[in-house]
Amino acid sequence: MFFADNLKGFKNIKHCFFSRKNGVSSGIYSSLNCGFGSKDEKNNISKNLSIVTRDMGVAEKSLMLMNQTHSNIAVSVKNLNDKDNRIMSDAIITDSKDISLGVLTADCVPILFFDEVNNVVACAHAGWKGAFNGIIENTLNLMLENYKNSKIHIAVGPCIDVDSYEVGLEFKDKFIKEDKSFEKFFNNKNTNKIHFDLREFVNSKFKKFQKNIESIENVKHDTFKEAKNFFSYRRSTKIGENDYGRCISVITLI
Repeated sequence: MFFADNLKGFKNIKHCFFSRKNGVSSGIYSSLNCGFGSKDEKNNISKNLSIVTRDMGVAEKSLMLMNQTHSNIAVSVKNLNDKDNRIMSDAIITDSKDISLGVLTADCVPILFFDEVNNVVACAHAGWKGAFNGIIENTLNLMLENYKNSKIHIAVGPCIDVDSYEVGLEFKDKFIKEDKSFEKFFNNKNTNKIHFDLREFVNSKFKKFQKNIESIENVKHDTFKEAKNFFSYRRSTKIGENDYGRCISVITLI
């Protein structure tokens, strides 16, 4: 379990970036796999989610997850009935104490948000595609449209580190074509290999919202290298595993 210092001091929220430890799944899913998109036994995933809600001190029925598709879609939810609609999004916002927000990752960036003025929380799933297409901007814009005078604290969770994220020239060219300044997020100075800094790319998206952002905390762990703590799509692919688990990050009002 990992926490962001900038969120820990607030008594009206709870949050956690969960590791892969202390669950019931086995094999490549060992052990706290929370992703129904994996081929793990569904009963084990349900038990793992129960462990998560227990550790968070919230009701099982309160946990709201997304059908994540690497989109730029952010939605606002007001009540638990919204769960019945199987939310198609990569970010959720709520001001309800009855809802706990969860985001699943396995190298992508989990981002947790808290607006201390309006008592609003949000979570976002930011892989390269979602970040490139505006999931972070859309999440913050929706928060600012729905609530006034926001003071937002942001926690950027564990994700794949630049040293572990090798990409091809075509990938880099896509970014440079969009904005030449994106060159700074690629590191190939001392090697013939190109590496992408997903974490810094995500952090760069917050700059235009500085007026309403009070703090940003990066919980720096490399999901690719830290196999004991995190699931990793890239690592699983590299070593020939046929699937991978998902870690969960949760934030809730109390």
